[in-house]
Amino acid sequence: MATSIISRVAKALIAPALALGATVGLASAPASAAVWSTCDQWGNTTLNGYTLYNNIWGSGAGSQCVWANSGTNWGVHADHPDTGGIKSYPNAKKVINKPITSLTSLTSSYNVTVPASGAYNTSYDIWDTDYDYEIMLWVNKTGPVGPLGTAQGTVTLGGHSWAVYKGNNGANEVFSFIRTSNSRSGTVNILPILKWIKDTKGWFGNETIGDVQFGYEITSSSGGLDFTTNNLTVSSS
Repeated sequence: MATSIISRVAKALIAPALALGATVGLASAPASAAVWSTCDQWGNTTLNGYTLYNNIWGSGAGSQCVWANSGTNWGVHADHPDTGGIKSYPNAKKVINKPITSLTSLTSSYNVTVPASGAYNTSYDIWDTDYDYEIMLWVNKTGPVGPLGTAQGTVTLGGHSWAVYKGNNGANEVFSFIRTSNSRSGTVNILPILKWIKDTKGWFGNETIGDVQFGYEITSSSGGLDFTTNNLTVSSS
């Protein structure tokens, strides 16, 4: 998954890795100068209330660089070999830190440009503050990629139709919602999805939602592929 037991450990290593100037391969930012860019494995920055991560966490990864004009307009150039297994999850994160019952709204809009080849998904990765539960919302996918766990049927929530999967990666419970057709732009009403998990299914209680991440879970992008977040907003109240 986007943040598995491996990547959870990796997150804890972000600061040391940056201190050492860790770099994975070479790739290029856009021709026009971005506000920020990095090819560091754990490179990260905060812009406009969003934290951006390069986040190359999988084994056998190739090169990857992330660039940003803002926290809501950013992109990735990645060249990962077609060897199976997730290589990275470059993403932008918005911190919520509110219990589900304290939220009156939690929504996000996205607009992306993604390649027609490779193996990846474009997804939200939503976590509780204790990192016991991971809720993934896949808005599009390409190539031989699939969610963890067993199928739980389909449901229409938050303005979209999803195929639902439930699993465990050895570190946390994972609930995956795979959009039944690919989308490159739209708005997701996230709160009804959280309430459905909590109230209808009883898979967790009144968890405090910590991070809402949005990015690209890349398995392969041989030859170098570009992923662009034209616009992203995450809003809560």
